[in-house]
Amino acid sequence: MNTDLHRKILIKIIFLFLFFISACSLKEAEESNIITIAIESNPTNLDPRFSMDAVSSKITRLIFNGLLKRDENMRLMPDIAEKWDMTDDVTYIFHLKKGIKFHDGHKLTSKDVKYTYEFILEPANKSPKKGGYDRIKEIKTSDDYTVIFILKEPFAPFLDNMTLGIVPEHIARERGSDFGSHPIGSGPFIFKEWMQDERVILSANNSYFEGRPNINGVIYKIIPDETIRVLELEKGDIDLLMNPITPDILPRFEKNPELKIIKNTGTNYSYIGFNLNDPILKNLKVRQAIAHAIDRDGICKYILKGLAKKTDGILTNYNWAYKPDLKRYDYNPELSKKLLDEAGYPMSKETGIRFKLTFKTSQNELRKRIAEVFQEQLRKVGIEMEIRTYEWGTFFSDIKSGNFQIFSLTWVGVSDPDIFHYMFHSSSFPPDGANRVRYSNPQIDSLLEHGRVTLQQEKRKEIYSKIQKTISEELPYINLWHSVNVAVMKKNIDGFTLYPDEDMASLKNVLIQK
Repeated sequence: MNTDLHRKILIKIIFLFLFFISACSLKEAEESNIITIAIESNPTNLDPRFSMDAVSSKITRLIFNGLLKRDENMRLMPDIAEKWDMTDDVTYIFHLKKGIKFHDGHKLTSKDVKYTYEFILEPANKSPKKGGYDRIKEIKTSDDYTVIFILKEPFAPFLDNMTLGIVPEHIARERGSDFGSHPIGSGPFIFKEWMQDERVILSANNSYFEGRPNINGVIYKIIPDETIRVLELEKGDIDLLMNPITPDILPRFEKNPELKIIKNTGTNYSYIGFNLNDPILKNLKVRQAIAHAIDRDGICKYILKGLAKKTDGILTNYNWAYKPDLKRYDYNPELSKKLLDEAGYPMSKETGIRFKLTFKTSQNELRKRIAEVFQEQLRKVGIEMEIRTYEWGTFFSDIKSGNFQIFSLTWVGVSDPDIFHYMFHSSSFPPDGANRVRYSNPQIDSLLEHGRVTLQQEKRKEIYSKIQKTISEELPYINLWHSVNVAVMKKNIDGFTLYPDEDMASLKNVLIQK
């Protein structure tokens, strides 16, 4: 072979080799700036008009923007809306930011906002979110950047629901029901891939109106088994793990020098509910006695390992309507026994018990374990408690139908105090609401109705303070605890913030230190 030709071929091979190495290095560098997060299940639908489960919500909030959003303290802030005004008690005018684009390059305008909400309101579309917007009478667009919502009547919680992700009309119409599996929004991350039972991949939106994210993308790995999620994090195959984390696993993470843990009180609220039609439990002193018999501090410390914070009310101090200094029911077995005696339930000398109750819960292992602690603590004051566990569907059906004496559940994502109407108004007995304990108080009904139509926040706060005070005294629920959100991540990840409602919006600000 000709020497010059040989030299040229050799140079070409070396050049291609170096190019390949360079390309690999670039690819590796790119991939090193992607955060991999483990999630416990598939999202159900990535269309914000339909998604209801927690996993779907975490992902859609990165792909879409709403008119408003919540910050890390749960305060409502402008998102695609620059500002909003009210011309009267039923008219809200949103002025949109200009220059926002969907991921396909189309401008986001008032027409997209109008389309998104009108789609939800159309009964034929069967959006599960329709109930949150049923007070909207009409939506108008005076220009490309002005949306006007006219309500049927004054409704104070209206703004609380305006965080819904806005979809592009031109694509959502075209794709129909397929939009939820190939979503296009305007958010900081762009949908790339969804492989059922494997992963969801998002990439950074270079044209995001608030600035490109610091990372190149997010991979959500779907790993149903917690043990495998833990091992993958420890091996370094995933970068971040967030709720749910079993309390017993936490000490293991705390001893690992390669990991760091952040915690923050969340809005999820756990409680014990009573059947107030039950002949024993309708007695307030019995309910008070049960509340004083339960050692919430001990459960939070030893069973939940600090992943719960004892509470005396439903709202957290993030909430503008939060009322401190509600009636407290601290652990006091002797007071519990005294109250039971006063209620007319003395201890039987033969059996050593006062009466028997049935406690219903799901088959979740942690919930069963907590129920066993309740059982032992009530036994000490003379109450025999039988635990019955059911698969979720059967358990929840029993609770809604009133087929229980005592149960425990968790309210997820408590925000506007109007939720008290859903919980405690006498018109909210299932199936029309979630007043599962059948609480009825005409004074509370009147206050709840007044709270809905009072638009000044300070006046609303006075109303809900009265409601919280009465509820804490009449004790339809035993307040247990608010969950403590926890995230475990590699120690080189900076800037991740735990939102009370588990929003992962801070991913756009995260930095991976080299």
